[in-house]
Amino acid sequence: MASTYTNLGIELMATGENAGTWGTKTNANLNLAEQLLGGFKIQTLNAAGTGVNTTTLAVDDGALTGAAQNRVIILGAVSPQAITGAKTVTFPLLTETFYFIKNSTSGAHTVTLKAESGSGATVVFSATDKGYKAIYLDGVATNTGVIEIPLATAGTVTETGTQTLTNKTLTSPKIGTSILDTNGNELALLTATSSAVNEFTIANGASGNAPRLSATGETNVDLDLLAKGTGHVTIRGDTNPGSLQLNCEQNSHGIKLTSPAHSANQSYELKFPTGNVTADRFLKVASVSGSGTTGIGQLSFSEVSGGTSWQAVKTSATFTAVAGEGYFINTTSNAIEMDLPAGTIGDEIAFIDYAGTFDTNALTIDPNGTEKIMGSTASLTVSVERGANTLVYTDGTQGWLLKNK
Repeated sequence: MASTYTNLGIELMATGENAGTWGTKTNANLNLAEQLLGGFKIQTLNAAGTGVNTTTLAVDDGALTGAAQNRVIILGAVSPQAITGAKTVTFPLLTETFYFIKNSTSGAHTVTLKAESGSGATVVFSATDKGYKAIYLDGVATNTGVIEIPLATAGTVTETGTQTLTNKTLTSPKIGTSILDTNGNELALLTATSSAVNEFTIANGASGNAPRLSATGETNVDLDLLAKGTGHVTIRGDTNPGSLQLNCEQNSHGIKLTSPAHSANQSYELKFPTGNVTADRFLKVASVSGSGTTGIGQLSFSEVSGGTSWQAVKTSATFTAVAGEGYFINTTSNAIEMDLPAGTIGDEIAFIDYAGTFDTNALTIDPNGTEKIMGSTASLTVSVERGANTLVYTDGTQGWLLKNK
């Protein structure tokens, strides 16, 4: 029985064969095995001038001459081979193995690695990729696939499994990858939205400048900070209390919201108003839940008290007054009735005889519903020339009282 050969060219000698040459052939097999384990081959690619842009890597049975019988294959030459078009390099069928391939060509053209025949998977060096690729051949008879094995180059991690990062650059990690610290605790989880175009960028800062976390992608992109559950976003303090600075659009000025110092022992909370924004109002603590340093204050929009908002001269026969306002009342042409609003303790309403005609056409002040003026539900008539006064609401017993006699 004659010798046979493996798919990578190693001779399998039959019993009784190769008498007198067995040792030579065994040594040849060992040399070939060594070449398959760690040998390298510099393979010049076919030039366009020959009419063929495909270079075939062969297996030579029992010999060391087959390019596909080396673990490392350098495509090009010792000095990069200039190519003027896209190239294809083919590997033999029925060969299940792996290779390290170096693209040692110059020129902005692709180099494709594929099976000698069939329509299996291919691996492509891009026009600018002049590095290494690790590939695996699946050895299928009619549809051999050439599959890329991700490589970790110096300082760069491209694997999608669990990695230990020590002074490494993380490039294109798989979505869903967890980045762990040295104790195995999760530092970050990489997530993405389908068809996402907006991302965030982490940038180091030069001396005297802060590192920056910024949004990139489309124009006018928000940057979201999302706490989990009932958690909150914290601005931490260091040698100073925690402070949130809001800059101008040129980042040359800014205002700060700063926590009390540690010595104040404060952990209170302020909640913004639940109602709509109202003009000419200020923020005040409307109510407090809890107490002491951990109290929770509910803010509200409140009107400034202690002042009077004077209105334009009133000449109509009837109008309804508003708490906090003052009225110049002109009764030259007719008597006027001022209807009071529902009162709340401390509300004030002021009035003045504008033209000195109250003695001719009196001012009548009517209470709201069953509320009272100076303890009575009757209307109050003011008929004194140049009369002026301020009504203050007290309670349901006395109602509105005059500040002056």
